[in-house]
Amino acid sequence: MGMTITEKILAAHAGLDEVRPGQLINAKVDIALGNDITAPIAIREFKKAGATKVFDKDRVALVPDHFAPNKDIDSAEQCKVLREFAKEQNITHYYETGVMGVEHALLPEQGVVTAGDLVIGADSHTCTYGALGAFSTGVGSTDLAAAMITGEAWFKIPETMKFVYNGKMGKWVGGKDLILHTIGDIGVDGALYRAMEFTGETIDGLSMDGRFTMANMAIEAGGKNGIIAADDKTKAYIKGRAEREAVFYYSDEDAKYFDVREYDCSKIEPTIAFPHLPENTKGITEASSLNIPVDQVFIGSCTNGRFEDLLEAANVIKGKKVHPYVRTIVIPATPEIYKQAMKEGLLEIFMDANATISAPTCGPCLGGHMGILAKGERAIATSNRNFKGRMGSPESEVYLSNPAIAAASAVLGRIGSPDEL
Repeated sequence: MGMTITEKILAAHAGLDEVRPGQLINAKVDIALGNDITAPIAIREFKKAGATKVFDKDRVALVPDHFAPNKDIDSAEQCKVLREFAKEQNITHYYETGVMGVEHALLPEQGVVTAGDLVIGADSHTCTYGALGAFSTGVGSTDLAAAMITGEAWFKIPETMKFVYNGKMGKWVGGKDLILHTIGDIGVDGALYRAMEFTGETIDGLSMDGRFTMANMAIEAGGKNGIIAADDKTKAYIKGRAEREAVFYYSDEDAKYFDVREYDCSKIEPTIAFPHLPENTKGITEASSLNIPVDQVFIGSCTNGRFEDLLEAANVIKGKKVHPYVRTIVIPATPEIYKQAMKEGLLEIFMDANATISAPTCGPCLGGHMGILAKGERAIATSNRNFKGRMGSPESEVYLSNPAIAAASAVLGRIGSPDEL
């Protein structure tokens, strides 16, 4: 019997010819990632275990992106722990503010992760790198500590669910809408500890930015990982970036899947996730008819802070002003994206519309800083999570959307479509 792409990557990194769902393995990791929230715990456990050297200074990545630039004394202390450990261990992939970006946009951009990799990160959205044809998943800080010492991690081989997307996407529809529609279909635990393999002609036509968005939100369906087999677009993206030679894996025709779901993307509208779960989805037609006012719009995050996302939002907002009582926050995910947006005039478009631009940071997405919600406030955000209290007060509300819907809502002062402008 054949294997899926996920099974093949895990087998290769465990030194096995084949693996099957439910099997426990130890596997070598290509990259072990931590940020300013999770890495300090891992570093403490690393030292508590008596370790003195990481397994490979080139294979550990430390990115202070959640509360950086530091918002208070506590966050400064957290980032200081990373900085001192990176200096002590001579970590190659340590990113100080100025070169730091939102980790899951930064590492692919810098070629730190590539196709065929096995990547773990002490952050749930590490599954983003599956867009490159890699196995990547989030782990706890103690697992990160063990990996920093040994270069290995243990896994239970997940079952795989296959999601097939066909048909031409409609206007204003992108990867964010496909994944929100999928989560709305199967629920936030619909892929619990399973690999989510995305395929079909619509995925073939999707840009790399759109693919990163889809893989990023696999965890919102409970997935162990999200993954898309590499194609010519993937190879073009990693060419000249990847630090290591890419390895390309593809699912066998006779691979066994737990479930196969098919979607006609021509029938999928721009999709909004209503509070307080990503599965609570509605199409834009219904959502806009409800006349829901918003206090804040956030365009950014590891889900939709890439250049294509900013361009989409800028094209909607160009020549207009955001609603006078709506604060609109735009955060390019990396310095390179920031520079490209600046060169191509996108930042000026946002500023002319009275939006605020921030340096790269996760900030508002986790309710950290740069956009906290007060009691009773509503936000529409291009981020990935809208649990109660996610962006501030437990009595606030977060709606999730693609960048075009978020930008239109900023102008309208309520959840709505660019077609209304």
